[in-house]
Amino acid sequence: MHRSITEISRLLRARKLSPVEVTEHCLAAIETLNPALNAFVMVTGESALLQARQAEIEIEQGQYRGPLHGIPFGLKDQIDTAGVRTTAASALFLDRVPQEDAEVVRRLKRAGVVFLGKQNLHECAYGGSSLISYFGAVRNPWDPAAIAGGSSGGSAAAVAAGLCLAAIASDTGGSIREPAALCGVVGLKPTYGRVSTRGVIPLSFSLDHVGSLTRSVADAALVLQAIAGYDPEDPICGDRAVEDYAMALPQRAKPLRIGVPRSYFYQELDPEIASAVKAALDQLETMAAEVREVELQVPTDRTLQLAEVYAYHAPFVARSPELYHPETLRRIRKGEAISPAEIESCRRELEKVRSEIRQVFERVDVLLTPTTAAAAPTISDLEAEPDQLRERELVLLRNARPFNVWGLPAISLPCGFTKAGLPIGLQIAGPHWQERRVLELAFAYEQATEWHNREPVLSQSTQTHGGSLHRTRSACADSTAKAGRTPAPRNATSAGCLSLTVPGFGR
Repeated sequence: MHRSITEISRLLRARKLSPVEVTEHCLAAIETLNPALNAFVMVTGESALLQARQAEIEIEQGQYRGPLHGIPFGLKDQIDTAGVRTTAASALFLDRVPQEDAEVVRRLKRAGVVFLGKQNLHECAYGGSSLISYFGAVRNPWDPAAIAGGSSGGSAAAVAAGLCLAAIASDTGGSIREPAALCGVVGLKPTYGRVSTRGVIPLSFSLDHVGSLTRSVADAALVLQAIAGYDPEDPICGDRAVEDYAMALPQRAKPLRIGVPRSYFYQELDPEIASAVKAALDQLETMAAEVREVELQVPTDRTLQLAEVYAYHAPFVARSPELYHPETLRRIRKGEAISPAEIESCRRELEKVRSEIRQVFERVDVLLTPTTAAAAPTISDLEAEPDQLRERELVLLRNARPFNVWGLPAISLPCGFTKAGLPIGLQIAGPHWQERRVLELAFAYEQATEWHNREPVLSQSTQTHGGSLHRTRSACADSTAKAGRTPAPRNATSAGCLSLTVPGFGR
């Protein structure tokens, strides 16, 4: 099975398992499964093994840095890494090699994380399907014919398939939570300003958040503990105390008042989504102090996002418009005619709605919604009507995006499956800076159910769907050779590497 960070870190600290063994296992899984999923676009195998060996030495010498020490992560290819290409899955940035790490990468390095490479995404993070990418579409581990969601599709698919134990990604309008729901993993978007966005290629400055994709709620808490905190060089980063999120979870949380905003978030749901979320709500009602319906004024205007996207990309559009996918270019240019006065008005309105949403939490402690209104559609279905792609994406992102506008912390976690075996996500949101409250309720629900224990099975018959994987040398070949095993073929899709078992780290 895919084990969690919480489990693996205990074995690493006790020296019952080596960071090198865990890293080799992930690299072997990438070599085997990535051709079918197209989740990673670059694997930094050699440096990952060096980092793993360094972690192993430090742990053996008693220099344990904490629960992320020696844990293999992936990074959405929008997050700067010094000396390693960061492309945003666009031809525009194919030769872009940052000089410095993003702040979130620096913090994870201090925690002793091993970085496996960069993960695929919807081009420039501007889409909810991850179909449009210089490297090709991302596919869903539960059904490779389906989308993985977006824009962080590669990160969600990689975590769901066990290619890494966690991933760091961005969320501007649902880009962590929507793919988390479609791929059956946990996706956490913290409060706006809780985690520094410095060194992350922006989409919309006023709405951009950085968060995580993990196998469990406890893992999400561990990652947030490492990446949260004030960054004086990031003007949007809040100077707020960081709680011990992980330590709070095992304690029994006090019963919370759950708010259910039916008039927007529960409309036009696929019947299977509605049924799964009702069952989740029934389960949570047994743990809650109260469940009540609430009315929310939901912000749906996208003018500010359109304007800020264009403001960042305008110099590139003027110089090299042909380097964008035509659909991405079309989306970017929608913000071209928005005036400075309109932008200023939108920013004032944003401040207003972020202030007003606080009043809701005088009546309830958290809000609960479906993460998406439908399960993952097939790639062929979306490709059959390319003119409808953006509208179809916005339907999938509908329930997630308002929480970016409000700037509230929100998490998606599994709450069921469709008859076709596709995951369904439940979204829990709380007041500004109250990630602990959100995590506590999510953890309580997760522990009361079994959905998070299910894993996708990619059989020997899984087809290779293409894509473009770049390596700094042959990552899996290096790792398997050092372990005395035969390297998997470059485009292998058999389950050969998946049969790999290291002590304490089976599948």
